[in-house]
Amino acid sequence: MTSTPKIAALIVAAGRGTRAGGAVAKQWQPLCGKRVIDHTLTAFQRYPKIERIIIVLSAGDMAEAEGFTAQGCLVAEGGADRAASVRNGLALLGDADLVLIHDAARPCVTPQIIDGVIDALATDAAAAPGLPVTDALWVAEDGAVAGTQDRTALYAAQTPQGFDAATIRAAHAAFKGVAADDVEVARAAGVAVAITLGSVDNLKITVPGDLSRAARILESSMDIRTGNGFDVHAFGPGDHVTLCGVDIPHDQGLVGHSDADVGMHTVTDAIYGALAMGDIGQHFPPSDPQWKGAQSHIFLRHAADLARSEGFTLTHVDCTLICEYPKVGPHAAEMRRVMADILSLEENRVSVKATTSERLGFTGRGEGIACMATATLAKL
Repeated sequence: MTSTPKIAALIVAAGRGTRAGGAVAKQWQPLCGKRVIDHTLTAFQRYPKIERIIIVLSAGDMAEAEGFTAQGCLVAEGGADRAASVRNGLALLGDADLVLIHDAARPCVTPQIIDGVIDALATDAAAAPGLPVTDALWVAEDGAVAGTQDRTALYAAQTPQGFDAATIRAAHAAFKGVAADDVEVARAAGVAVAITLGSVDNLKITVPGDLSRAARILESSMDIRTGNGFDVHAFGPGDHVTLCGVDIPHDQGLVGHSDADVGMHTVTDAIYGALAMGDIGQHFPPSDPQWKGAQSHIFLRHAADLARSEGFTLTHVDCTLICEYPKVGPHAAEMRRVMADILSLEENRVSVKATTSERLGFTGRGEGIACMATATLAKL
């Protein structure tokens, strides 16, 4: 193995578990605005050491494959049981040295858990996270306690379960029968499996209440950012102003290097601010002639796309235009519609409103328009 091993993640999503309730399998159920499998995939996409991600889907779910391949994943079709599904996924490992095999129904896996497994694989051919059993264990008979079970040395198994790629391939090729997980397959081949530290939060969604618990775990670790923007443009020659993408007839225009849309400029800056990634002038310098007269939706789309590329979801924007005239109210609904379309948001997540400065200051004297905006981003 090279000094820096190539690591692949194999996400098993071919099960048809129904105990979680709902009309679809648990991996496809909604969780905090996305599907369970999307949270699981994101955890591995954000882990920098993983170079390849393979997802195993059931034959009935292969219509979802295109969405995953568009994200750079490889997709395998599942088999008759879990072991067969994993074997199909292992066939796509390529030149990976190590593989982490993870259940799609564990969306709360953390980098620390993944770190522990990978660190153990530096010296062991197999490793998996587990939790020491701390509760008393009963043996039941006819619904009553018939005895107790010693919990010493008992662990609750979790995933990702990590392996030297060649070792687990050989173990699966030789395995006969049905296995609960890949540790069982490895042990059947005589492979020792090191136990690493799991987490109570790394739950496997199994019953309906687990979805609510997973939501609480994910929300507690959510990265929420708020950014502010402020911009001013002076009036000058023209017969209209462009505000939040809408042309409004007026006896003057707004002066600016681009189309001087003070509303879009301010929301753009608010998004950049939430990302702590500068302002509109840094991304689109006014000294660059290519932006002369440019439409401001170019800047706003760039900010929204940048937020998505950083793993954030834009959840809300609030824009306040400050001017004596023109009157914004009659156009506010169209402004919201245009902004929502550009930002890929529902209209009820885009606020556009206006106020005056009570005839005070440059806006009160009719010399220009000011704007302030707030944007909220969230990352699970």
